[in-house]
Amino acid sequence: MTKPLLLIDVDGPLNPYAAKAERRPEGYTTHRMRPGGWFETKPLRVWLNPGHGTELLALAEAYELVWATTWKGEANEWIGPRLGLPELPFVEWPSMHGAAPHGTFWKTRYILEYARGRPFAWVDDDITPRDHAYVERHHDAAALLRHVDPRIGLLRPDFDALADWAAAL
Repeated sequence: MTKPLLLIDVDGPLNPYAAKAERRPEGYTTHRMRPGGWFETKPLRVWLNPGHGTELLALAEAYELVWATTWKGEANEWIGPRLGLPELPFVEWPSMHGAAPHGTFWKTRYILEYARGRPFAWVDDDITPRDHAYVERHHDAAALLRHVDPRIGLLRPDFDALADWAAAL
């Protein structure tokens, strides 16, 4: 049997970018990065919690882990190694940002295209009720859309909910 997908956004769930700049969340370490397309004069500040790598690896028993981030394949270079993750497949967005159907987040339709009818869980800080409704109407398999507060990132209840959902499939 094929495992469900766990589609992972970076900024928000793994990097709580919206936390107060002078107050790094507990358990996180600061990394300075220059991914492709970062043209600012100073490097990008990214906060990562090494414990998230352990949690994601535990979920890999039940899921196929996939990057669903604007970092695309660069998540394998900049994020994964700092969390102790192996190289993961990633969603290659045909187009990033811009208009999306029915007021959904721009990623939503591409997430469904990537899943191709497979069950999936998706963690992102931009998921809204419109995305839930769109997925219900356009995806026949089970789906869990988990909104993550970009000020605090993934928490124990998020990992528990992901594990429980996969176990219930």
